[in-house]
Amino acid sequence: MTTIRLITKIKAPIQTVFDLARDIDVHQECASASKEKAIAGITSGVIGLGETVTWRGKHFGFYLNHKSKITEMEYPAYFVDEMEHGHFKSFRHEHTFVSNKETTVMIDHLEYETPMGMLGKGFDKWLLEQHLTQFLLNRNNALKNLAENQH
Repeated sequence: MTTIRLITKIKAPIQTVFDLARDIDVHQECASASKEKAIAGITSGVIGLGETVTWRGKHFGFYLNHKSKITEMEYPAYFVDEMEHGHFKSFRHEHTFVSNKETTVMIDHLEYETPMGMLGKGFDKWLLEQHLTQFLLNRNNALKNLAENQH
């Protein structure tokens, strides 16, 4: 099991950041480098508890699909998306939001496991963990810019 934990400080209200983090259109804009596109489930607007989205994006030269479901939510402090179908053995992304005066602290806690035993573990350590970390950093920076420019 691999864990990625990121902390992003955003000068915007917690509700704004929480809603932007769940917005399908914003995600597509923030993840444009990998050509992420919502192709099934909720394909536009803000995703909610119990809803699913299937993403199609280009990673490592291949178009891959990843179906996630929002399995937990506590507005505006927390939500979890978990893989229902995709290329991971398991994938759980916890999003936590903490209001600190004029700043919202957004915490990403991603836990995933690769398939294919030692081969998958080697691929993870060699390339995947870094790729996912950079993907989240790019997404978070774009989300931060959007949120801060709204206020």
